[in-house]
Amino acid sequence: MSYSVGQVADFAGVTVRTLHHYDEIGLLVPGERTHAGHRRYGDADLDRLQQILFYRELGFPLEEVAALLDDPDADPRAHLRRQHELLTARIERLQKMAAAVEHAMEARKMGIDLTPEERFEVFGDKDPEQYAEEAERRWGGTSEYAESQRRTARYTKDDWKRVQDEVAAWGERYDALMAAGEPASGERAMDLAEEHRQHICTWFYDCSYELHRCLGEMYVSDERFKAFYDAMRPGLAEHLRDAIAANADRHEG
Repeated sequence: MSYSVGQVADFAGVTVRTLHHYDEIGLLVPGERTHAGHRRYGDADLDRLQQILFYRELGFPLEEVAALLDDPDADPRAHLRRQHELLTARIERLQKMAAAVEHAMEARKMGIDLTPEERFEVFGDKDPEQYAEEAERRWGGTSEYAESQRRTARYTKDDWKRVQDEVAAWGERYDALMAAGEPASGERAMDLAEEHRQHICTWFYDCSYELHRCLGEMYVSDERFKAFYDAMRPGLAEHLRDAIAANADRHEG
């Protein structure tokens, strides 16, 4: 029994374009082709696709997925054990976050004031003030820092919520772009890099292409920025850095 690329796309909830890309990069090469050259997928191909999608859902980049699946010493059961461990860890983290949110909702309903530790339990050990102090030390003498301070001083809670929502929506689209295997030098990646720059210009300060390049390098070299972007998707920080550089070349050229 074999299936067409369209049927497999429907089964798996992916696009035909994604399957074509997986074939082109050797990640999922269909076991058969018709005389006309059309792709046909067998049960073994579907098993491999399931493994690919498991790892993609867990945030693994395509190159790492290929290395894992093509490891000659890998046992199929080992893949399942690894995926189960990763999923279990993610579920535990999400359950803790959900419990913290529920606790906050219940406290608000009953008029109970939460301690500072309880309020920020959901965010782990992040310290926003620490980064604010460091930002002032590093960039306090620049016009961009002064402009950012001037603008943000006027922002309301709703303004900050809009900033967060825009960043989250942008991150989801960048995640999808990487999932589709789009290169950093492609039009879509450069467009999202430009959107990233415009977000900074809109909310914080006028960000030139030269400055944007510097930020892109910092997103990779500074572990905290790298962790922020890679939390959206592993490898996103480096992909974004390259997209920012390509976008700057496009506009400056």
